[in-house]
Amino acid sequence: MTPRDDRGDPDIPHLPSDWRDGASMLSGMLQSGFVRRVILPVLVLLAILKVAMWACITNVAPNEFGIKVVRVALLSTPGVQPKVYDTGFHFVLKPLDLERMYKFPKDLQVIDFTGTREEAAREANVTRAAHIQTSDGFYVDVDVSIIYHIKDPYLVFTRLGPDRLFEANGIQPKAEPVLKQTLGELTTEEFYVSPMRHARAEEARDYLNRDLADYGIEVDQVLVRYFRYTDEIQKNIEEKKLKDQLVFKNQAEGRAATEGAKLKKMIQEGQASVDIKLQEGDAYKVTKQAERDLYVRTKHAEGDLLVKLAEARKTQLRNDAMQVSGSDRLVGLKLAEAMQGIELLVLPSDGVDGFNPLDLTKTMRLFDVGGASHAP
Repeated sequence: MTPRDDRGDPDIPHLPSDWRDGASMLSGMLQSGFVRRVILPVLVLLAILKVAMWACITNVAPNEFGIKVVRVALLSTPGVQPKVYDTGFHFVLKPLDLERMYKFPKDLQVIDFTGTREEAAREANVTRAAHIQTSDGFYVDVDVSIIYHIKDPYLVFTRLGPDRLFEANGIQPKAEPVLKQTLGELTTEEFYVSPMRHARAEEARDYLNRDLADYGIEVDQVLVRYFRYTDEIQKNIEEKKLKDQLVFKNQAEGRAATEGAKLKKMIQEGQASVDIKLQEGDAYKVTKQAERDLYVRTKHAEGDLLVKLAEARKTQLRNDAMQVSGSDRLVGLKLAEAMQGIELLVLPSDGVDGFNPLDLTKTMRLFDVGGASHAP
């Protein structure tokens, strides 16, 4: 048996009480005409606004330019409008194709000349590499990337057309002739010299900017990414390059040996100079030490001489002092002092050489003391 709600409605089984209340309210609103009076008009209005926006409003993305074309003059003059529309929403009468907004990229664009010529012939989406004849008569396929941007979308649209026609009608017809003109100035071997390739690529960029200025396109970079010759030419170039590298290697080794010999000679000369300077230093040291020793000995000798002279002078002065009056008495006193403490002295007392210590006059005469003969 099917459960029923409190009101006995068999169409809302197994619902909570608040759900049953909401369902009952919605059922009442539908029965009362609320949807017909409020909900439906709002939905219709929203649908009309949506259709109107789709029909009359166009969005230009942040990385896009917009160029508007008026086909039927209602609100503005017919034709391509000179105004460039930037990012945002813009009024465009799209019904019956009265007006149309054409969009062009604002950011950097890249067109590649790449792939083998066979791939380019089989696949439409592969742009063939630039086929360039070198200045010495050989052919080379060059992979090139051209980086550019749209500077004036009005000129692009009026001179080249809408959508991506600026590539088909602008960049591609101009690029390969310019690349052939600039890169064709290189020889077969000069393609391997990156500074020369870069210089020719910069020249190609300048030529392209000169040719594309009237179309509102500016080239930022021309990048030579890869190049390939035929197998036979490539083999000959590689063999020649290997021989050249061998020659360069031998020349470099010869220069290295020469420089090594120069370096060794410089080291030996430097070491000899160092040894000479060290010997000169040792000789200078010995000379200075000899001079020092000579100076010390000289000063010592002079000092010793002064000391000896002073001692001689002292002796001389003492002798001179002994010759003056009263010196004999001093000698006597000294002699007496010398004889102090002598308990026994045996001397001959008779004859001419007899010694009588009590006879001071004779004693002084014996020692030849001046004036002894006149002493009292």
